[in-house]
Amino acid sequence: MNSSTGRTPKTAAVLAVATCLMTFGAGAASAHVGVTPDSTSEGGFSQLTFRVPNESQTAKTTKLTVTLPSETPFTSVSVKPMDGWTVEVLEAELAAPITVKGATITKAPASVVWTADEAHQISQRQYQTFSISVGRLPHAGNTVLLPAAQTYSDGTVVNWSEAAVAGQAKPEHPAPSFITTPPAGAHGAEATADIEAASATSAVSHDAGSAALGWAGLGTGLLGLAAGATALAKTRRVDKG
Repeated sequence: MNSSTGRTPKTAAVLAVATCLMTFGAGAASAHVGVTPDSTSEGGFSQLTFRVPNESQTAKTTKLTVTLPSETPFTSVSVKPMDGWTVEVLEAELAAPITVKGATITKAPASVVWTADEAHQISQRQYQTFSISVGRLPHAGNTVLLPAAQTYSDGTVVNWSEAAVAGQAKPEHPAPSFITTPPAGAHGAEATADIEAASATSAVSHDAGSAALGWAGLGTGLLGLAAGATALAKTRRVDKG
């Protein structure tokens, strides 16, 4: 009894510390602006969804500005409308012209800015998601960095712009980012075509086999019918004799 009573406070303390660490750990892991692409394939288009939590205990989030890549610019950017938020896509001149499908491009979308009306600002313990569609994605293996500036109602601006470096600790204000992957290979399309061709051949063979079996069955039935007629005729002759 005494032993059990002596362990209880220690156990409670350990559990309290563990719970605290888990809570702060989860908060640290999720309390930053991040991006989730629905596709990362080279040369394709992707919907990028930014998750923006409010971290201030006294102010609301009123604006989000996302800076788009300039070295591998997107030539197409469209926005998903949101109730209570205005959105602008701002363009800028490129440092050097690029050629896309034979056309020379000298400027491209440089940033996207969302601004909330007073009723739709992000309050404490709230988050909001913002979506854009972009393309085309750069070559596989590129890190697409999308720095974001989060503006609060008290004038504070938090810049989520630090690039993560392999082998180093995660930065305090990491920039939203993702890595592009290889496009869907031609081998996959060829394999699909082969499978479809094989399926079609199998279906034709199956139909031909079924037809052959049908004709064979019909022939067998006719032979049986002829044999029965012959036997019946013989029986009648015997009866008459």
